[in-house]
Amino acid sequence: MLSSGLGASVTERIRLTDEQRIDWLRLIRSDNVGPRTFRELINHFGGARPALDALPSLARRGGAAGARICTHEDAAAELKASRSLGIELVALGEADYPMRLQTIDDAPPLLAVRGQRATLARPLVAIVGSRNASAVGMKFAAKLARDIGAAGYGIVSGLARGIDAAAHRASLDTGTVAVLAGGHERIYPAEHVELAQQILPQGAAVSEMPLTWEPRARDFPRRNRLISGLAVGVVIVEAARRSGSLITARMAGEQGREVFAVPGSPLDPRSEGTNGLLKQGAILITEAADVLSVIEPILGRGFDLPAQEPEREPPLHNTEPGDDERNRIVALLGPTPTTIDDLVRLSRASPAIVRMVLLELELAGRLERHGGSFVSLV
Repeated sequence: MLSSGLGASVTERIRLTDEQRIDWLRLIRSDNVGPRTFRELINHFGGARPALDALPSLARRGGAAGARICTHEDAAAELKASRSLGIELVALGEADYPMRLQTIDDAPPLLAVRGQRATLARPLVAIVGSRNASAVGMKFAAKLARDIGAAGYGIVSGLARGIDAAAHRASLDTGTVAVLAGGHERIYPAEHVELAQQILPQGAAVSEMPLTWEPRARDFPRRNRLISGLAVGVVIVEAARRSGSLITARMAGEQGREVFAVPGSPLDPRSEGTNGLLKQGAILITEAADVLSVIEPILGRGFDLPAQEPEREPPLHNTEPGDDERNRIVALLGPTPTTIDDLVRLSRASPAIVRMVLLELELAGRLERHGGSFVSLV
């Protein structure tokens, strides 16, 4: 039973009851609770319900006046509205949750899925690139998507203009997944509402955001980690020196995904990013066979989730830091990210005490978590 936490064997696929799903939704929709914090809370408090009970106290101890907790009524309304639109909120660990996405350390606790969930169980290849794409770039992205789709793979992208849209349109018949930056009722850009509908008969649209969430600039990098997290590998077709596609490539590397890049003219600014990736070791491709020759051996080795996640740490609600311990830990933090291991070593506090202080600070809106167990003060 998953209510005991996320540390149970992941080979035993779970199924939440509606009440558990509402509790999970309440927790992830509460202020300052992101995917990593959600996982920490539910593992250490034994489930979403006791974690919700603990939030106000934790936030006050972190320096906040209180914590906004999503109400049962709001969460139940979101669940009902989602289902009325054919959207299922699939929980981490359930059978329909994409297995590759489950392996990233900030996987969404709940993924809102519309369309064919079976598409998410197939091996996926991401194709992303410039919104202001060239005609040649879009033509190549479409050919790549068609050829990879014909080989039995699904295509995943971000429903953006340019390369993303070309990849989606070329793989409508073979199955494509659109990862949304906003909620399902706030498709961005608005001109792609029809494209999103065309995807659903053979593919799917997914989001971690509330149903009516209007995407903001900071939501797109957050979306990009899901694009790479869903995929076996990520193909960058065109990307300027500073672009969201390069963020996707960086996240793919951090997640252990293969990164492919299409070379372009040194005179075209839209190829600066892809050519730079090639200099950094990305795999050069000029046709779908280049991608398939790399990912097929990976899939041939099989893909299994670990039989057992790390054992649960001692419950945090039995671990309250003293003022001296809290002050030592906070004094070690600053705007520059530092590792949790360093905080434990330098503060001379136990790992459980350090984690508790970090949770308090995060729920108070004073802490930011980065990849690789790095944290910093906001």
